Amino acid sequence: MNATPLAPTAAGRLFFLDWLRILAFALLVPYHVGMYYVSWDWHVKSPHAGGAIEPLMMLTSPWRLSLLFFIGGAATQALLRRESGLGFVGQRSSRLLWPLLFGMLVIVPPQAYVQALTQLGFVGDYGAFMQRYLQGGKLCSGANCIDLPTWNHLWFLPYLWVYSLIAWALVRWAPKLLDAAAARLPVGPWGLLLGLALPTMAARLMYGLFPSTHNLTWDWYNHAQYLWAFGLGIVGARAGDRLWAGLQAQRWRALGLAFAGWALLCLYFFGPWHDQTMPDGLLTAQRLLWGATQWWAIVAACGFARRWLDHDGPWRRRLTGAVFCLYVMHQTVIVLLAWWLQPLALPPVPEGLLLIAATFAASGAVYLAARHVPVLAGLLGIVRAKPLPSGLPARSLA
Repeated sequence: MNATPLAPTAAGRLFFLDWLRILAFALLVPYHVGMYYVSWDWHVKSPHAGGAIEPLMMLTSPWRLSLLFFIGGAATQALLRRESGLGFVGQRSSRLLWPLLFGMLVIVPPQAYVQALTQLGFVGDYGAFMQRYLQGGKLCSGANCIDLPTWNHLWFLPYLWVYSLIAWALVRWAPKLLDAAAARLPVGPWGLLLGLALPTMAARLMYGLFPSTHNLTWDWYNHAQYLWAFGLGIVGARAGDRLWAGLQAQRWRALGLAFAGWALLCLYFFGPWHDQTMPDGLLTAQRLLWGATQWWAIVAACGFARRWLDHDGPWRRRLTGAVFCLYVMHQTVIVLLAWWLQPLALPPVPEGLLLIAATFAASGAVYLAARHVPVLAGLLGIVRAKPLPSGLPARSLA
């Protein structure tokens, strides 16, 4: 395999992607707190739910998860550079599937219980619900149903696992194909901002036929956008500094385009005609713009991160070890706290800020406690970094 250095740093590590991964996972907390207050469907809803903050939520809706898959692709390439045999499959399976199983049995059920109580009219204590949960099938109230058991927000883990196995197979049996793609990766303004946006634009056109389901076996729209982002991360990491330098060079153009796209999408979704039936041509244009905005925001995020965050430090190492646990824990914490706070009838702004702060605090407390219990640490995805001897490079992005 023709391995190209991941970055021009002495350690060969893309520190800016570490920081970007930390920030992207941290962004999940305010976003999912926001889901409590918007009119969109979610596991528990505030009495104040409405459209007030939906334009703000749209700032990140098109791109936040694609960014995580893009970073995941680059991280997977770094891992494959160290281990491309069956050891990689075992490492990825242990790292992703044990937290998934533990999450579905322990972390996620409280979310489903609150949803069953508040939206499906379930009557019974948590023990009775868990008996029903483990039986499987659907729990319904009319047309409103939830699948049991469920992975809820942990859907990212099985998707990342499957994509990682695809990457492993390509690296083992078709490395020249990946190298050719890396060599031909466009890095000029037109190719980077438009050419690489075309797949996400095409993926968004699938949305009408294949809505987002988070069902691994029938989620073709999400596979189209996320597998592309993941694959681009793989190819970009193999291309060395060419792509990262291009992203940095185009960061201001990409930022302007992303904000313009967001403004036009808000005009479409929240303008005075938002509740009217849109012409097919306008609907197609909106979907193409969504896909382009998705990529432009990723370019801007990576470009500015490379410019300002490509450095190491103790906080990067600490937070890199903690964000996986935050991801596993955060949504259950939000759902339970929101449900417990409802009888207090707090105003939405202080309540929302309290939910954000309390979620970070509670998830951080779980991390600080669990990292000292090896089995629990593994089940929550916590990997303790070993102290580095002086002069040795940091471990690869993981």
